Amino acid sequence: MSVQEVSPESRGGRLAEVLGDRRWLVLTGAGVSTDSGIPDYRGAGAPVRSPMTIAQFRSGHAARQRYWARSFLGWSAMGQARPNLTHRALARWGHEGRLSGLITQNVDGLHTAAGHHDLVELHGRIDQVVCLDCGDRSTRTALQIRLAALNRGFAATGLRTLPDGDVDLETTGGFVVAACERCGGVLKPDVVFFGENVPVDRVARCTALVAEAEALVVLGSSLHVFSGRRFVKQAHARGIPVVIVNRGATRADDLATVKVDAGCAETLSGLLDEASGPVSPWLPADPASASRC
Repeated sequence: MSVQEVSPESRGGRLAEVLGDRRWLVLTGAGVSTDSGIPDYRGAGAPVRSPMTIAQFRSGHAARQRYWARSFLGWSAMGQARPNLTHRALARWGHEGRLSGLITQNVDGLHTAAGHHDLVELHGRIDQVVCLDCGDRSTRTALQIRLAALNRGFAATGLRTLPDGDVDLETTGGFVVAACERCGGVLKPDVVFFGENVPVDRVARCTALVAEAEALVVLGSSLHVFSGRRFVKQAHARGIPVVIVNRGATRADDLATVKVDAGCAETLSGLLDEASGPVSPWLPADPASASRC
């Protein structure tokens, strides 16, 4: 299959033609959540970032102090983000049976908040916390309350919010890090850090979804990291249509059947208008589904 670049003017009709009545497997990245106010990693205007690796996080107290201080101040922006049109459209299509599955590389929980429950969160969830010593899991909101109590008066204004839900803060030496309430061990957000492997069972589930997919649609991902790009390679090897919608180049453009250089919401809105009508503003099915704490 040859790659076809599609202009914004013709994208709706071309995508409908390529996808037809196939059920899609969707792979989403950070570009899906930019309309919710969460910065992306590599798009135009994205902040330069040096994410902490798992080796750095495990290296000692100072590294964890830096991580949690920056996360503590950035949590309000991440914790208050709400699903946008793309999240709502995918949830709707999932309920209508038009999708065969959803794999997200995002850790923000917005697909779940939009009502999409049958998905694989490849890199985990930022709103969950795990103890590296005893394995106990707890919520990020509960930890935020504990951190606030331990760090009264620890605040800063005008800081830039970064894609991982933290802020650009350099002075973190006075921050008090909370320990596991169960064993006193080291707490870590339940996400896959750089240098850390995605759990084997999670990868296997994604591989099985691609093996059964009729088409793969990539939304808002540069596919820079192999953890997501491997599934595009698998889909291409199977010979099924691969559609990539992303602002700017990706590392798998040569594997795409169709590439649309545009935003996710604006691209999907055309398909919605043609197939399903407009998506209503986000309203959670119940209070629990809205909470990502």
